[in-house]
Amino acid sequence: MKTIVHKANERGHANHGWLNAYHSFSFASWYNPDRIQFGMLRVLNDDTVAAGMGFGTHPHDNMEIITIPLEGDLAHKDSMGNAATIKTGDVQVMSAGTGIQHSEFNPNHDQHTKLFQIWLFPKYRDVEPRYQQITLDQSLQKNDFAQILSPNPDDAGVWIHQDAWFYLSDFDTNFSKKLNLKKEGNGFYIMNIEGEIEVNGEKLERRDAIGIWETNEIEIKANSNAKFLIMEIPMEQ
Repeated sequence: MKTIVHKANERGHANHGWLNAYHSFSFASWYNPDRIQFGMLRVLNDDTVAAGMGFGTHPHDNMEIITIPLEGDLAHKDSMGNAATIKTGDVQVMSAGTGIQHSEFNPNHDQHTKLFQIWLFPKYRDVEPRYQQITLDQSLQKNDFAQILSPNPDDAGVWIHQDAWFYLSDFDTNFSKKLNLKKEGNGFYIMNIEGEIEVNGEKLERRDAIGIWETNEIEIKANSNAKFLIMEIPMEQ
């Protein structure tokens, strides 16, 4: 088993006023040669968007883009004709494929929006662009691993063009549970959202993360009430 710990205070940080962003991996003006990607996980941005502000129309291609709102709402428009607002408790995915343009902004003028935006390299290049969003049953996250993403359209959560599985969890203090790998050769990347957890004995505080590979199982124990995101991701294409 191999591990790498990414402490919250080691992330890249850029405060643009309207956008306060923390980067787990090299992004925009922040470059760290040791933080390019974890397997097929290329971007994990922890963004706070000021009231009424957002990202103007910009292009993407050949990337699976997952957005998870943590607080507030995010309004989305794209070149496929989609116009929707995702809220806390939703998850959104775009397969950029051959190319899309989209904008994202905080539609509320009295509160900020907090979100994770995650980019994964796709399994196949130049797929037809697609958009999907769903509202999660957050009760399934209590003391369990609630699947929110997979490669399979018929499975729980949204689906993407990659052999990845994401889970959101909300553990009570002292609760622990094991999770098995879905696909041999994949790795786990766990982002602790709130509280304190231990992953295979490694302590993670708020916004700390750990990558684990060359193992088929992890065990997560909550040292306090805790919320976290688990991503099972291919380590190689």
